[in-house]
Amino acid sequence: MATSAPVQSASNHVVTPASIPWQDRPSGSSELIWRYSQNPVIDRNPIPVAARIYNSAVVPFKGHFAGVFRSDYRTGMPHIHAGFSEDGLKWKINHEPIAFVPAGQTKYEMEYSYDPRVCWIEDRYYVTWCNGYHGAPTIGLASTTDFKTFAQYENLFIPFNRNGVLFPRRINGHYAILSRPSDSGHTPFGDIYYSESPDLRFWGNHRYVMGAGQNWWQGVKIGAGPTPIETSEGWLIFYHGVMSTCNGFVYSVGLALLDLDEPWRVIARAQSYVLGPEKIYETTGTVPNVVFPCAALHDKASGRIALYYGAADTVTGLAFCKIDEVLEFVKKDSAA
Repeated sequence: MATSAPVQSASNHVVTPASIPWQDRPSGSSELIWRYSQNPVIDRNPIPVAARIYNSAVVPFKGHFAGVFRSDYRTGMPHIHAGFSEDGLKWKINHEPIAFVPAGQTKYEMEYSYDPRVCWIEDRYYVTWCNGYHGAPTIGLASTTDFKTFAQYENLFIPFNRNGVLFPRRINGHYAILSRPSDSGHTPFGDIYYSESPDLRFWGNHRYVMGAGQNWWQGVKIGAGPTPIETSEGWLIFYHGVMSTCNGFVYSVGLALLDLDEPWRVIARAQSYVLGPEKIYETTGTVPNVVFPCAALHDKASGRIALYYGAADTVTGLAFCKIDEVLEFVKKDSAA
């Protein structure tokens, strides 16, 4: 299946190290993760059809950047759009939603689409998203090499599932994914699971990774965020954790480190969240008090990470950190 899409292999997909967005830590700050001073990078009403763009995925593309963006229309329905940027800060987002081409003979149903992730594996980019199928959420899958033509495959799992995040390479010969089984609504529960596949079509060996409830800030549910980052110490993952308060859910960002060869095994997991809703664009919006990470750009040469996240289900924010500091923190703060 991985080679059946009607697209050609991409080249020069890796961005030059100096190109990833970056802003130094503010003077006098000791924050592990600090926000871009010009946030939000995508504000309200960014394109004519969309009232909001958030929870979106950004990747290096031919020396610049491309992305797939959650766009909530004024009808209230979410759709996903492609977009491009020279610097990762100023975006030109297509006004029309992605028009998927069937990878096989069958055109697959899509009632809505939201919260995409994008991952480069071997010779193309793969997009996963929460796909509406007969009124229920599951994980959609498509591939592209140019962010113009997208080949859609069968849904990865039956409903109900969300937060499907692929690993950037095969593990023990298999494709691998993290997901969060859920329900049809605003799920009041959720743990992260690992699954693997020989061909991106048939999935099995489902294994429990980690669950909610370890700390109050992630006591309700958790879900994988950006594509895992491979380090010499394990797979670094940013994930979201949800707390229930008298005023509703609060979404924050957590850190964990998974074993390189057995990613269902947690090496370390920080007890404290590392980015929570504090700024006005994170605490005020369509869904208040939400910080939801979906993409992380990692420059191996400098160790810099640029983290894109949805804020209050309304706008897109950007934050920065350094991988050595993040790894040190997750190990020191771990209860795993």
